[in-house]
Amino acid sequence: MNPEFFVISLLNGVSYGLLLFMLSSGLTLIFSMMGVLNFAHTSFYMLGAYFAFSISSVIGFWPALVISPLVVFALGAAFERYCLRRVHKFGHVPELLVTFGLSYLILEVVQLVWGRATVPYGLPEQLQGPLFSLYGTQFPKSRSFVMLIALLMLVSVWLLLTRTRIGLVIQAALKYPEMVEALGHNVPRVFMLVFGGGAALAGLAGVIGGNTYVTEPAMAGSVGSIIFVVVVVGGMGSLAGAFLASLLIGLVQTFAVALDYSMIHVLRPLGVAVTDQTFGYPLLKLTISQVAPILPYLFLVLILIFRPKGLLGTRED
Repeated sequence: MNPEFFVISLLNGVSYGLLLFMLSSGLTLIFSMMGVLNFAHTSFYMLGAYFAFSISSVIGFWPALVISPLVVFALGAAFERYCLRRVHKFGHVPELLVTFGLSYLILEVVQLVWGRATVPYGLPEQLQGPLFSLYGTQFPKSRSFVMLIALLMLVSVWLLLTRTRIGLVIQAALKYPEMVEALGHNVPRVFMLVFGGGAALAGLAGVIGGNTYVTEPAMAGSVGSIIFVVVVVGGMGSLAGAFLASLLIGLVQTFAVALDYSMIHVLRPLGVAVTDQTFGYPLLKLTISQVAPILPYLFLVLILIFRPKGLLGTRED
């Protein structure tokens, strides 16, 4: 393995993993606070990208980086206040159904407003081109920007939850909502702000992920399943677990796509004769890059078998 191949693949894997963490952190925060598994979470990611596309076409990308997550925050908070809160008393199934329905509603609205085709949401001039070149292999500025924003977001959320008064109220409301309410805090409002904050984190991921990758109506569905894999593998409700799982899955998928080896390449140097008559030859012929999309789900199955709580999960429910 060439050193430049390893370094560039490592950085690409870390940048993809950090984008996954930006998405999964909001979902993890909502679940740890409210016990709600939000099926519409990646739809807020998609809205962040589309809002940023429209705003950046008028006043530029950098204002859109701030305004778009705020708009998504307002929509998420309004959904919790006027829809999710009304069905919360009926249990988890109605909550899942209402968020599931919201995801389809957002998809249809996006297609009505922006169309079914990919929109030309491009990178700003400052983020175009390579950040550096290693033996002719380039690492783009956009990927490094994703890494920077994700790390800043991680530090900000950690400081908010552990070093501020509102963070203490949020953590107390998680375990002792009645006591927090008795002390004069509005617990439903705290839940509303947490849900809106989680949606805003997804919207922020959409702002920087939409122009780094692609902005289209299918973007929510393409990352929806992988985000739930990250949350379960990391441990339901654990931000540290989501961070670790995001990096692991990002690195595994990136290296798997980059490596184009099959079991035949491994067996033949060992002196094992492999022909098209060999038992299981079609499976042996599959390359690692071909099976890369199923690796996170295989990882999920193994985690559920051997450690059902996830890597760093602590929740009992």
